[in-house]
Amino acid sequence: MRTSHIICPLRKQRGLAIFALLTAPAAVSPALAQAGAQGEAEAIVLRPLSFFKVNDLDFGSIIASGTSGTVRLAPDGSRTRTGGVTLAGNGGEPARFAGLGTPNRQVNISLGSNSIWITGPGNRMRVRDFEIGSTPTAILSTTPTRFSIASALGNYNFPVGGTLEVGANQTPGDYSGTFTITLNYL
Repeated sequence: MRTSHIICPLRKQRGLAIFALLTAPAAVSPALAQAGAQGEAEAIVLRPLSFFKVNDLDFGSIIASGTSGTVRLAPDGSRTRTGGVTLAGNGGEPARFAGLGTPNRQVNISLGSNSIWITGPGNRMRVRDFEIGSTPTAILSTTPTRFSIASALGNYNFPVGGTLEVGANQTPGDYSGTFTITLNYL
């Protein structure tokens, strides 16, 4: 009888030991990590004689003082200041426009207005002297300026900068407004 009592617990223990051995590798095996990320793909298919905005004109971060001043953003992205304005950070980006025409085609580019007002939490600020990044650079106005499409493929792009008038004690915040560029293929 003694043997039978010993054998029964051993069978149970052996069964538990086999179960433990079978499940142990699953419990201690390293978890396989799987990570995923999504990206975006974009394309712009141009139609002939097209024109579109690539990005907006951004004067970057500035600090006003008790004295008015200006911030000039050149078509190449460089910023300069006058008066009581301090340039903060490396921000600032000219607007950029692009399109598709035909090689050597003449185009007239003009502004809807020679200056615009941008508004925000404080007094509005004026943007003037819009400048196109051509060779040489040229001030855009409501009077059309003629250019020629130089690319052998007929595609083109150009930056546009401008000058921002900042008031004395200008209220901090975001300011925005819109300007219109018109392009006529000749």
